[in-house]
Amino acid sequence: MKVRFISLASGSSGNCYYLGTETSGILIDAGIGIRTIKKTLKDFNILMDSIRAVFVTHDHADHIKAVGHLGEKLNIPVYTTKRVHEGINRSYCMTEKLITSARYLEKQEPMILDDFHIESFEVPHDGTDNVGYCIEVDGKVFSFLTDLGEITPTAAHYICKANYLILEANYDEEMLKMGPYPQYLKERITSKTGHMSNSDTAEFLAENITEHLEYIWLCHLSKDNNHPELAYKTVEWKLKNKGVIVGKDVQLLALKRNTPSELYVFE
Repeated sequence: MKVRFISLASGSSGNCYYLGTETSGILIDAGIGIRTIKKTLKDFNILMDSIRAVFVTHDHADHIKAVGHLGEKLNIPVYTTKRVHEGINRSYCMTEKLITSARYLEKQEPMILDDFHIESFEVPHDGTDNVGYCIEVDGKVFSFLTDLGEITPTAAHYICKANYLILEANYDEEMLKMGPYPQYLKERITSKTGHMSNSDTAEFLAENITEHLEYIWLCHLSKDNNHPELAYKTVEWKLKNKGVIVGKDVQLLALKRNTPSELYVFE
């Protein structure tokens, strides 16, 4: 079975990921415009009719912008926890509230949808409620951790299960410190319910990388406090210090903020 992965967008202004097979697919978050989602999928020859569900990580606007249209206009089920659903329907960016399309998940209770085995789990962030997703397709394990302030033992468990890892590297510590953000926002970002820095992510991966991890995609990069090359180099250098060579032992990529990645196909 061919398993396909695309990042449609990954950054503080919008996040959306596609995971699919030759017959069906799912979206993880939908924080970009519905027209962009439709156009991007069409460009990759993916039919909207093949999207079986949307799985939402939390209720911040950059993760839910299009879920109302996907759920209520296109009748695509939207899965997340009860508390995230409550937060979604309270959000200022939701012109279409989720009524008929809402589906409820319990953390760490696996579910099956077509070829996808999906398990949500707690991550520390400052949404109403917050989850990551561990998704197995044809024996391949993808773990999505888009927004989290620190790597807890639960988060670490699902990171270490992954063959394919989508993990936040939101900011460079020096850029944030010297940048224009007000102090309260800097403190929010660096808190344990905020975001992961490049060095936080790099240090965890260097200490905990597994032999079965094949790809790392660094996600949710800040526009103002990071650069893709900087995130990439920080992680590459830390891994190299542990004897792990990027390009040989593991593949590493920093996802683009506003434009799609390439289509990755795994057999």
